Amino acid sequence: MSAQRTKRASKRGDRPSRGRVDLGKLRLMTDAEIDQASPVELADLPVDFWKDAALVLPSAKEAISLRVDADVLEWFRSLGPRYQTRMNAVLRSYMAQASKPRRPRVRRSRKGAA
Repeated sequence: MSAQRTKRASKRGDRPSRGRVDLGKLRLMTDAEIDQASPVELADLPVDFWKDAALVLPSAKEAISLRVDADVLEWFRSLGPRYQTRMNAVLRSYMAQASKPRRPRVRRSRKGAA
């Protein structure tokens, strides 16, 4: 194996440190410029829409090896990119349902039973 690097080392300024937004450039923009660059879907939001917004950081992922049936994997892959994210969402939904406290079943007596 060669000790030479195959890629040049990236500089910190080459890419934004968080997400895909150039925060320095954004801070220099006026509100009018931001409004003009915003997607159409955001145009009709109420003024107080973001008032109660909270930052939600993604949870850490752990790489594992998981064996699933071929048809299940093929179905998720057929839905397009990010199929592993969708599989995780399905498992999370199942976990949320399964971890809800269950109410005890009430047995009802049959009419006419002694």
